[in-house]
Amino acid sequence: MTTLAPTVPGSRRVDPAAAVARTASRSSLRETQTQVLAMAWRALKKMRRKPEQFFDVVIQPLLFTGMFAFIFGGAISGSVSDYLPVLIPGILAQTALTVCMATGVQLREDMDKGVFDRFKSLPIARIAPLAGPMVADLIRYALASVLTLLTGLAIGYRPGGGVLGCVGGVVLTVVAGWSLAWIFTWLGTMARSAQSVQGISMMIMFPLTFLSNAFVPAETLPGWLQAFVKVNPVSHVVSAVRDLFNDGKVTAEVGWAVAGCVVVVAVFAPLAVRSYSRKM
Repeated sequence: MTTLAPTVPGSRRVDPAAAVARTASRSSLRETQTQVLAMAWRALKKMRRKPEQFFDVVIQPLLFTGMFAFIFGGAISGSVSDYLPVLIPGILAQTALTVCMATGVQLREDMDKGVFDRFKSLPIARIAPLAGPMVADLIRYALASVLTLLTGLAIGYRPGGGVLGCVGGVVLTVVAGWSLAWIFTWLGTMARSAQSVQGISMMIMFPLTFLSNAFVPAETLPGWLQAFVKVNPVSHVVSAVRDLFNDGKVTAEVGWAVAGCVVVVAVFAPLAVRSYSRKM
């Protein structure tokens, strides 16, 4: 229940909640950055207390890289070694998409527990509680990407792009994962439960991942499916990472991938903040 400040003769009543909302809306850029970093630190402490949040980051890259390489390598490329330059960038994209999917689930869980009700009473920017955990998740994206690459190296992958190409591919994967996480953050503010967020996210993740060029050459697919693969943002990210890993070149695909990330953030970040403000 909202408590109104006592009325002084000749003055207007002030709603504290409205005052907090006005203060949050007037947060400067520096104040917003500080608030986002504070929320990121909270999320990091939460990860430290719940190490099971890293299971998908640690186990999935090892499992999927080894499984896909040895099961599909001979059938698709003739040998495991020939398939690894195709597979490793695809696994990177799949892992980043899976990891960022958890962002929306955890957000919905916090909202259901009433944590965000406390944030609403604080004079902070509305984007801070949403962006903070996503900044902390950058560590999870980087860890998943590095483990995927190391697993590939352990089973025989030798990237032609060298160290700089690998670093560029990992950075691009992290950026792509962070930008796609805004989609699942928006879903977290829209859905009614964490279970529904997870179900909807899975329906998004599987088409984006498997209906792309992540695991098979697009030329082997039916014509109608090739048309979807060409406009799939995951396909551009995979192609860009392949160019960086295998050739060490910054090609047009890298530009398309970065542009796609910018568009996704520009569309879904405002939607997530608006939905969060309405729900809270």
